[in-house]
Amino acid sequence: MAITADEVKHVAQLAKLEFTADELQMFAGQMDDIITMVQQLSEVDTTGVPVTSTVAEAKNVMRKDVAVPGTDREELMKNVPQKDRGLIKVPAIIDESEEA
Repeated sequence: MAITADEVKHVAQLAKLEFTADELQMFAGQMDDIITMVQQLSEVDTTGVPVTSTVAEAKNVMRKDVAVPGTDREELMKNVPQKDRGLIKVPAIIDESEEA
């Protein structure tokens, strides 16, 4: 299946790309080579070949999701400059007044 420069130009227009005539010829040749390689792959007999989902022998290295007690709230609040009812008090960053 030969890819023509007109087909490349059509796809380029759909993608809103502009190419020179030389570039269209070059891409047509490259796309034709790619399609030829894919067609060759479809001719390979893969009967009895197991499906490959990954090429790396990666194992799950995540730890178990186990609940553990957190740091004591009073210990965490030692260095807080201002607090109010167990929460950290910070300056307002959004002015909700009508004046701004």
